[in-house]
Amino acid sequence: MSPTQGKPRTLGSPHGPPLSERSRAWLLDDPRFELHRARGHHPERPERLGAARAGVGDANARFEPLPPRPATDEELLRVHDARYLEALAKASGRHTYLDADTYVCPESIEVARLAAGSLAALVEAMIAGPSKGVALLRPPGHHARPAAAMGFCLLNHVAVAAAHALTLGLKRVAIVDWDVHHGNGTQEIFWRSPNVLYVSTHQFPFYPGTGDFDEVGEGEGKGYTVNVPVAAGGNDAVYADAFERVLIPVLRAYAPQLVLVSAGFDASARDPLAHMELSTAAFAWMARELSRISEESADGRMALVLEGGYDLVALRSGLACAVDGMLHQTAPEITPARTEGVTHAVGWAKKAWTGL
Repeated sequence: MSPTQGKPRTLGSPHGPPLSERSRAWLLDDPRFELHRARGHHPERPERLGAARAGVGDANARFEPLPPRPATDEELLRVHDARYLEALAKASGRHTYLDADTYVCPESIEVARLAAGSLAALVEAMIAGPSKGVALLRPPGHHARPAAAMGFCLLNHVAVAAAHALTLGLKRVAIVDWDVHHGNGTQEIFWRSPNVLYVSTHQFPFYPGTGDFDEVGEGEGKGYTVNVPVAAGGNDAVYADAFERVLIPVLRAYAPQLVLVSAGFDASARDPLAHMELSTAAFAWMARELSRISEESADGRMALVLEGGYDLVALRSGLACAVDGMLHQTAPEITPARTEGVTHAVGWAKKAWTGL
C-alpha cells in the first residue's frame, strides 16, 4: 500500500513475486572508520570493526567494494538541525564527550560524516541496480537525535540514507531495528512521516527508555512507528514470535521499496551491555525473513547496517549468520513462543494500522 492510500484494514498477508537470486552485493567499509577512538577503554571501540570484517569473511558471500564518500550538508540537514551540525563542527579536532556515553576524538566528526554519506551512496547503488549490501560503519547512529548526540552515536546514518532514498524517487522505506537498544533517534526523526516505516524490537525497560507499545507516531505518521518491547531474557523463540506476529505482517502490508536494517548484535547472549539471550541462529533467521520481504516488494533492495554489538565473538558470528541469511536465505528454523508482551504489541499494531 502507498502512504497516500491510507492505512490498511488488516496487518496484511504474504504477497509479491517468487524469491529470486541477487547477482550483486555491496560491501561498505573504510579504514578511516577506525579513527574514531576514545581515550582509554570504551565499549564502542575500533576492534569492533575487526570482528565485523572477520564475520563478513566467514560468510558464504562475494562482495563488490563500494567507494565511500562524506555526507553533504544538504543530506545531513534533511534529518539533523543546522545548529547541531554547527556544534559538531566546533567539536571537530579535539577530545571531548557530548554526553555521558558519547565521545569524540579529533577525527570523529569527519568519520561520522563519512559513514553517513557512504550509506547514502549505498542507497544510490541499490536503487540504480537492485542489490543488497552490508555497511560496516562506525560510530553507530540510531540513537542520534535531530539536535543531539546520544548513546555512542553522532549522526544518524540510517536516517540520512532513508531520507536520501526518498529524494531519489522512492515512496516507502522501511527501517527495521533489531539492536537491543531502542533507536530513539530514528524514531524521533520519522515520527510524523508515512514515507518511512520504523519497526523495532528491543529490550524494555532499558536504555534509552523509549520504545513502548503505544509509541506509534503522530499526524500523518501515526501507525508508521511500530515497537515490540521485549523483557530481559528474551530468546530466539521470543524474537521469532515478535517477527511472525508483528514485524513481518506490518512490513508486508507496507510493501517497502527499500529495507534498511539497523543491525545491532548486542541482543546476543554473550553481550556485556544487555540482557537478551539470542543465539547466532536468530540473526540468520531474522535476516532471512527480511530478505524475503525485500524480494517481495523492494526488488531485493536490502542493507545490513552495523549498529551495536560489544562482544567481539558474538559480533563476528552474528554478522556472518546475518549475511548468509540475507544473501542466501538460509537459516535454522525457530519455533515461536507466544509471549504476553508480543501479544500486547500485536494489539497496538492493529490499533495503529486500522484506526480502531
